[in-house]
Amino acid sequence: MILRKHVTAIFLFPLLFSCGPKEQTLTNIPEVEELLKKMTLEEKIGQLNLLTPGGGVATGAVVSENVEAKIKAGQVGGLFGVAGPERVRKAQQLAVEHSRLKIPLLIGSDVIHGYKTTYPIPLGVSCSWDMDLIEQAAHMAATEATADGVMWNFSPMVDIARDPRWGRIAEGAGEDPFLGAAVARAMVKGYQGDDLSAPNTMLACVKHLALYGASQAGRDYHTVDMSKLKMFNQYLPPYQAAVDEGVASAMTSFNDIDGVPASGNKWLLTDLLRGRWGFNGLVISDYTSVNEMVEHGLGDIQAVSALALKAGLDMDMVGEGFLTTLKKSLEEGKVTEEEITQACRRVLEAKYHSGLLNDPYRYSDAQRPERDILTTENRALARKLATRSFVLLKNHDAILPIKKEVKIALVGPLADSRNNMLGTWAPTGNPDLAVTILEGFKNVAPNAVLNYAKGANISDDAEFAKKVNVFGPRIVIDERSPETMLQEAVNAAKTSDVVVAVIGEATEMSGESASRTDISIPESQKKLIRALVATGKPVALVIMSGRPLTIPEEMDLPVAILQVWHPGVEAGNAIADVVFGHYNPSGKLTATWPRNVGQIPIYHSIKNTGRPNPEGGYEKFKTNYLDVSNSPLLPFGHGLSYTAFDYSDLKLDKSEISTEESVTITVTVENVGDVAGEEVVQLYLSDVVRSITPPKRQLKGFKKILLEKGEKKEVTLTLKPEDLKFYNNQLEFVTEPGEFIVYVGTDSNATLSGSFVLK
Repeated sequence: MILRKHVTAIFLFPLLFSCGPKEQTLTNIPEVEELLKKMTLEEKIGQLNLLTPGGGVATGAVVSENVEAKIKAGQVGGLFGVAGPERVRKAQQLAVEHSRLKIPLLIGSDVIHGYKTTYPIPLGVSCSWDMDLIEQAAHMAATEATADGVMWNFSPMVDIARDPRWGRIAEGAGEDPFLGAAVARAMVKGYQGDDLSAPNTMLACVKHLALYGASQAGRDYHTVDMSKLKMFNQYLPPYQAAVDEGVASAMTSFNDIDGVPASGNKWLLTDLLRGRWGFNGLVISDYTSVNEMVEHGLGDIQAVSALALKAGLDMDMVGEGFLTTLKKSLEEGKVTEEEITQACRRVLEAKYHSGLLNDPYRYSDAQRPERDILTTENRALARKLATRSFVLLKNHDAILPIKKEVKIALVGPLADSRNNMLGTWAPTGNPDLAVTILEGFKNVAPNAVLNYAKGANISDDAEFAKKVNVFGPRIVIDERSPETMLQEAVNAAKTSDVVVAVIGEATEMSGESASRTDISIPESQKKLIRALVATGKPVALVIMSGRPLTIPEEMDLPVAILQVWHPGVEAGNAIADVVFGHYNPSGKLTATWPRNVGQIPIYHSIKNTGRPNPEGGYEKFKTNYLDVSNSPLLPFGHGLSYTAFDYSDLKLDKSEISTEESVTITVTVENVGDVAGEEVVQLYLSDVVRSITPPKRQLKGFKKILLEKGEKKEVTLTLKPEDLKFYNNQLEFVTEPGEFIVYVGTDSNATLSGSFVLK
């Protein structure tokens, strides 16, 4: 199995980043070495080829041809887009019974937020701040996927994203490297467990290496340009966290880094990943990203394929550049046979770790799907995780929770839209099995009086809808006029006691190839919200989206706002649980919400300038805008509750420490409201003076606690010596003496503070 390094607790401590290169360990697995001795050059190259026969949801425009013949000829190392024990068994039979060396195939898939039991999108999952629950969910996904024959997962995606225009912000854990690293570790551990050869664990694949979330202008597949300091201090930590946790594989990103696309970037794949971080696993390209280096301007398919191999790429996804050009490149001296052999070795080692070399059919048990997939227990876990992912943004006049005895107008284009419950990038989920909000309300409050009305289209723009509906109907433009639907909703509101409006994005308005320059709620739905508020009835907005939105108008209205992302197969039940108060929301934002797109990028760990603007004011010749304040609409870590929490009595056990000492911080948190609730206690650190400009503050610890009504608890957080470290101009991971300020509170604007000095 892949060995996991021992690391400090993910909740409270950062990663242990090494300063210099790590020595790479040569595994020399006897079974693999014996196979390599028997293989021809063509067979070695064949193992570097990952194909898709089609039939599933593709991530690109290319579908492989003549797959069966290529498998028999030993020209395929793995497949994706194939699932089900019988289909997987047939694919393995082609390799094991018809190819010369009988080497089984890796079977991969994108299991991004659950397999058949789809749970909330990863951005939503991260808002739970519950690493144990996230690990459980990943393990559930692995159990279901392996039951269906899939043993390799192209997840977790750990890209730091600070531009919500980028649609793939939905697939990650948000903006913060500390939290992102914790989530990365939890997911890798959940997928892989302690034994990769166990039939209910799967090879994880950290992606996208690297910096993909910093795509310029928030446009997918666009270029990335940043300093090494920013890379090491802000963007690379989650990738290294996955490596330290023993992730079995890594996937390259589409963007360039220092002018060289990731799939052909030797500094990234060899010097950093394998040299500095000591990664020994398999590196695969993203979908046709090797071929796309031609469009980047780095040469023809032969040139870029040779570049990728020499850079440290082991497997080519779908493009077949390795398959068709490496032999010629070897003959021309552009690559070496040892480079081909080494890449093949890593593919075979992945198969060994997954147990395939011992039993090619270990993931083809026809009895497992019924036993392990979409079980009652799995759906219950998905429902629980969904409720923990919701973030209460605002609760005007305590509109939420709603009593079941009142008359409820349930309106909005997403209130009864089954195709929009699962969320983006759920290719293995079945929308037909999803619970709508209308159904969830009836399940949780069967005696409630519900007046349902669609009220509006998600968007009235037919051309926009066509782009969104690539994978099926997500935006359905009603045959009725917008005016007719709006009046229907207003009538429902007037005859009800309270209004719940479910609005926001369709699932494919975010995700891959779904960048948006306008991330506000579409005007068709804004008209609905205004009309509902104008009735004078209490209004609760339930917002579905795959990204932070710009909602200053909605925040100014006298409404409650519950952000539910796209919650998955149990969407309706989970939303009803929270709306009716069966669960008190505890989610906290993991990405800052801007006032408008002009503020982007905006994030909590931003640096100060030499001309800081006064808090809450405007001053000429300071860093500010003429038309909007510097502050975000909603800060990182924000999230309300149906109760209230009071923080007091912050204490540090030391006022001075040496570089080998820890600091223990205690704070008293009291539930001063009327119901029990969970709170995420957050610790932020400010390095007052150092050799390179520091962020204003950085997340360095958190703990989620449950407090009963009136309960008071002392919470302990610990800063260890490595928590004070950063990468300097020489990319050395160092601490520097000086003063540090600690902030503890309910979000990144925490004001309760203390300080200590590092001698």
